[in-house]
Amino acid sequence: MWVKYRDYYEILEVERDASTDQIRKAYRKLARKYHPDVAEDKETAEERFREISEAYEVLIDGEKRQTYDALGPGWEHGSDFEPPPGGPESPFTPEFGEAAEEAGRYHFDGSTGFSEFFESVFSSRLSGAGDAVEAFPGIRRDRGRSDRPVKGHDIEADLLVPLDEVMQGAERQIRLRRPMGAGVTKDTSVKIAIPRGVTEGTLIRCPGLGAPGHKGGQPGDLFFRVKFERHPDFEVDGANLNMEIAIAPWDSVLGRSVPIRTLHGMLGLKIPVGTQPGARLRVKGKGLPQDTDEHGDLYILVSVKLPTEISREERRHWEALADLKGGAA
Repeated sequence: MWVKYRDYYEILEVERDASTDQIRKAYRKLARKYHPDVAEDKETAEERFREISEAYEVLIDGEKRQTYDALGPGWEHGSDFEPPPGGPESPFTPEFGEAAEEAGRYHFDGSTGFSEFFESVFSSRLSGAGDAVEAFPGIRRDRGRSDRPVKGHDIEADLLVPLDEVMQGAERQIRLRRPMGAGVTKDTSVKIAIPRGVTEGTLIRCPGLGAPGHKGGQPGDLFFRVKFERHPDFEVDGANLNMEIAIAPWDSVLGRSVPIRTLHGMLGLKIPVGTQPGARLRVKGKGLPQDTDEHGDLYILVSVKLPTEISREERRHWEALADLKGGAA
């Protein structure tokens, strides 16, 4: 199956030799612009934000980026390519033959949060249910056992979950094309529940939707591994969230309430008098849900944003303040 090549470097507007820090900065800049919560054209922004998130998911991860770069220097110049059977991470080896190749060709319609390109390269991985050799027709390890039923392999795929779905829980309708053997595929739609407070790495099981069994054996299962969608403002640390804000110098000196956006809604953050750059403030209960009805906390790293240009009137006030402080010294 031919799929559309996606140039993740172009999506993030960075060079192919961009550093991790450059990639992170580019992502934050674009994500804040296109995040559905703040963008004016929400319909267009949602798709653009998903592209940006996918590109960042790959390029910020050293192993994924290496796999992506290994696709070949010529592929980014063409619009389509045929992905390797099961993707570069697939455990398939040539000795497994055509049947093994078909078992890796699970295709999703993007409802996992990732594009077809991503799924072709990074998902549809086999995990170790059943016999890795006897699970496929025409392959024998022990002739005396060749007729016994063998359960099909389990399949894993990544499921991108936004933090607002972690907060509230959600249902996702996912459509996939499954290989049934002998060149036959079947389109299947499955509804999965994303629990409130789900943790990253959780496996959501869809029984019987994995690779077909051999010699009458039961099919394997399909597992979706939860991956949190990167957020431009928050970093996840268990049930806690970390974020950064830049405040005005007078807010730091005088101590004021500044509005901030949290996953729980807008709130006024009280800045203590004399707050220094690098201070870390805690807002209790404004993190992600935990096993109980409680939530983690929100930790805020404070920086002070100094003006780069000032008017003549502003300069007069700054100079007056400088004279005042100088006189007091």
